[in-house]
Amino acid sequence: MKVIVGLGNPGKEYSRTRHNIGFMVLDAFRRELSLPVERNRFHAVMTEGRLNSEKIVLVAPQTFMNLSGTSVREVRSWYKIEEAHMIVVLDDMDLPFGTLRMRGNGSAGGHNGLHSIIEQLGTSNIPRLKIGIGRPQSAAVNHVLSRFSTEEEAALPDLIQRSEDAIKLWISQGLIISMNEVNRKAE
Repeated sequence: MKVIVGLGNPGKEYSRTRHNIGFMVLDAFRRELSLPVERNRFHAVMTEGRLNSEKIVLVAPQTFMNLSGTSVREVRSWYKIEEAHMIVVLDDMDLPFGTLRMRGNGSAGGHNGLHSIIEQLGTSNIPRLKIGIGRPQSAAVNHVLSRFSTEEEAALPDLIQRSEDAIKLWISQGLIISMNEVNRKAE
C-alpha cells in the first residue's frame, strides 16, 4: 500500500494558490485514475483505490497547512504504514517554477506543512515530491497564498502531469529509481 499526501489549505479562497499545488496534483491524480468519491476521515479528504496491483490512499489534510501533521499521523496510525510507503507532495519556493525534486528525507526547509508532519511523525525520513513555485518578489506568506501568473497557469497542466508521472514512478519503481529519474530531469 502507498499513501500520497498532498498539502494545501482548505477553502475556495485558497484553491488555485501556489501553496495548494499538492491538492491540485491529488485532484488530477484522482480524476485520471477514476478513483471513487472522496470521504472525510482523519481531518482529511481521502480517496482509496488501486493503481495496477497497488492499493493507494490519497490524503488531503483539511487542518490548514501548519497543522498537516495531525492528519498524517492519524492516517499512518490507522493504516499502520511505514513512512517509506508515504510520499508528501508540496510546494517549494526555493525551486524555480516548474521544477520537480524528489527526496527521501531531509529538513522541512522552512515549509510549515512539512515541519508539522516531521514533528508529528517524529522523523524526517519521509519521501517528498517538491514542486517549484519560484522565489517570491514579496513576503513569503504573500507569495505562497497568491495565485499563479497567467504564464504559470498556462504551464500548470504539464507541471501537474509531470508530478503525477513522478508519483506513479515512485509507486511502481520505488524511491531510488524515481528519485534518480525525477531529479535528473530537474537538472
